[in-house]
Amino acid sequence: MLRPEPARALTPNVEPTRPAAPVGVAGQFAPLFGEVSAEVDRFIRQGSAGAADLMGSTATLSPEAQLLRNATRTADADTPADEAGRRDFVAGIRPWAAEAARRLGVSAEAVIAHAALESGWGQKPLRAADGTDSHNLFGIKAGGAWRGATLEARTTEHLDGADVSVSASFRSYADGAGAFRDYARLLLDNPRYTGALNAGDNVQAFADGLVQGGYATDPAYADKLVRLAGQIRTRGY
Repeated sequence: MLRPEPARALTPNVEPTRPAAPVGVAGQFAPLFGEVSAEVDRFIRQGSAGAADLMGSTATLSPEAQLLRNATRTADADTPADEAGRRDFVAGIRPWAAEAARRLGVSAEAVIAHAALESGWGQKPLRAADGTDSHNLFGIKAGGAWRGATLEARTTEHLDGADVSVSASFRSYADGAGAFRDYARLLLDNPRYTGALNAGDNVQAFADGLVQGGYATDPAYADKLVRLAGQIRTRGY
């Protein structure tokens, strides 16, 4: 989440990307699980855009990693309603995301994934007390330099290793188009996010640039964004 102070960030609404580690006798299975989990993570990040992942193949994984990958896919399986809602969300914002992506020099999937990450696929929008939609899909706070409309909303932030509920002032837009234009302008004008610009199809570089600039403090934020971008690409949203 973009905010005036880089040290504070909105915790994204995304489920964990892997199951919890199994507990063995005296923790004897923990190292092995860590190695296998890391192998699956590398496969997802490196292979999501490749032919093997597009075909759903796990041929390049060890037998242990294949079992963990299959278990993760089962845990992450979408219901038909989830799938339809995500497709509708992406279809609704894709034209604005494509324009913002062109200005930022990144892929449209990267921008869509960022909006999905911050808004829970549009299911957790920032709304005013009267229910008015702020159209703020990127969790951008209203700093002292902001002269547009604002709203107060409660949000969960990850501070000092813990989730804390706070009330904050957020930017509010007349429509989605205005939200995406402001998002692109903010990243372009703020030197903190230079590392996220002109990353092309390299979603990892874009995500890392956002985190390095202070967009989020969640240590898994970049991986979550990359994971969502991979879903958007491979599922054809």
